[in-house]
Amino acid sequence: MSGVTDDGTPVAVLPLEYCGTCDRCLAGETAQCRTAMAHMYGLASDGGMADTMVVREDTVVPLPDGLDVRDASLVEPLAVALHAANRAGLRGGQRVAVIGAGSIGLLCAAIARDFGCDVAIAARHPAQYAAAEALGASLGPGGAYDVVFEAAGSATAFAQASDLCDRGGTIALVSTSWRPVSISFMAAQLKEVTLVPAIVYGHCHGDREFDTAAQILARHPEIPSAVITHRFPLDDAADAFRVAADRAAGAIKVVLEP
Repeated sequence: MSGVTDDGTPVAVLPLEYCGTCDRCLAGETAQCRTAMAHMYGLASDGGMADTMVVREDTVVPLPDGLDVRDASLVEPLAVALHAANRAGLRGGQRVAVIGAGSIGLLCAAIARDFGCDVAIAARHPAQYAAAEALGASLGPGGAYDVVFEAAGSATAFAQASDLCDRGGTIALVSTSWRPVSISFMAAQLKEVTLVPAIVYGHCHGDREFDTAAQILARHPEIPSAVITHRFPLDDAADAFRVAADRAAGAIKVVLEP
């Protein structure tokens, strides 16, 4: 979500309320806050498609200069990708593969490029190919990679990630699978890869990853133009969901606007 406050300040909204007092928050692992998911906007309370919603003041994030409020709904998914990269210990100069070229996979590629990595991505549809190239990623990963982002959430995607990950490398599990997925650990086990699940975002090096994602988005205007494929007014939300469901027709990220 993004918008403008009464005083004209463009902002994005961090949709989690960290408690700041549980053992995980006190350890600096706010993404693992024991109560945050129970207070997530859009799940536990009204979200961005409601006519009116109430958010906690510290979840309102002023946008950096250069970031258009119309594009700032991407701060949230970009923070997801940034958190996965930080969890994986990503460093500049590493070889990175991404399996899955939906919005999260593409944003993982964008984050890896911002870190200074060579990135190859496995995509399925022409719009995804074009977006990947616009973000500076090559198509069709092959060889061995230091870090692999699994962003598709399927057994075949995990198998491909295991095949591509180098010995001693890292697979970041950033996809969301709502149903059980049967996978084989053999390839990953033989290479002794590190499996790193990642969800939402928290803090890294003392900085809130959501704020850092906003700064990254501001300095990379190619990200919104590559990832946002459709825009609809809020009243046409039903059509927006219909379009978003048809990846083969070219949808990647579909944005609703008031």
